[in-house]
Amino acid sequence: MPRPEVLDRIKQAEQEADEIIAEAKEDREETISEARTKAERIRAEAEETADELEESRLAEARKEIEAERERLLAEGADDRQRLREEAESNVDEAVEYAIEQFEEAVHAQT
Repeated sequence: MPRPEVLDRIKQAEQEADEIIAEAKEDREETISEARTKAERIRAEAEETADELEESRLAEARKEIEAERERLLAEGADDRQRLREEAESNVDEAVEYAIEQFEEAVHAQT
């Protein structure tokens, strides 16, 4: 093969190699870009899922707190009513006792 043909073939092979390298770099950049886009989408989905889970747990906690609050209020109302009834039942006895003590004190002075 004549020398100019060999040089042309070498140049052509170098040019093809450069094209292959350029194409590989483009593919690499495209793959990296796609991977970044996919990673961002996965991150956004994970963040959204985490936010939904957090909101769900907060709602459940609020329900539990409200139920406990209602239970405590009802328990307090029951206790208040019981104490009121006990106090009312003791009023007559307390008045009677006070009158007896007063009468004894009056009789003791006479």
